[in-house]
Amino acid sequence: QVQLAESGGGLVQPGGSLRLSCVASGNIGSIYGMRWYRQAPENQRELIAVITSRGATNYADSVKGRFTISRDNSKNTVYLQMSSLKPEDTAIYYCNADVASDGARRNYWGQGTQVTVSS
Repeated sequence: QVQLAESGGGLVQPGGSLRLSCVASGNIGSIYGMRWYRQAPENQRELIAVITSRGATNYADSVKGRFTISRDNSKNTVYLQMSSLKPEDTAIYYCNADVASDGARRNYWGQGTQVTVSS
């Protein structure tokens, strides 16, 4: 079994910064693509950042130039550095990853961490 656990959310003023972390634990063979999604109230869950196992990245237009995704494979961790935050970035942020465990490759979700951007 594999678990993803996010941390680093909280309340921040507009223009501020936060760094989210997501640690994968359990019986892990390999971790492939890792992603950050977010879901604001009454909105669909939105894919905002992707990083491949080799470190290639891609971003939604809504966060491009402000957010940076990175990963530390030695720690089974993916990060999301968020800068120039706006009130519309307020959402629950979820980590997602493709993980090989017990000979099978599956997709896993974290429980989410709340980010609130408000003065």
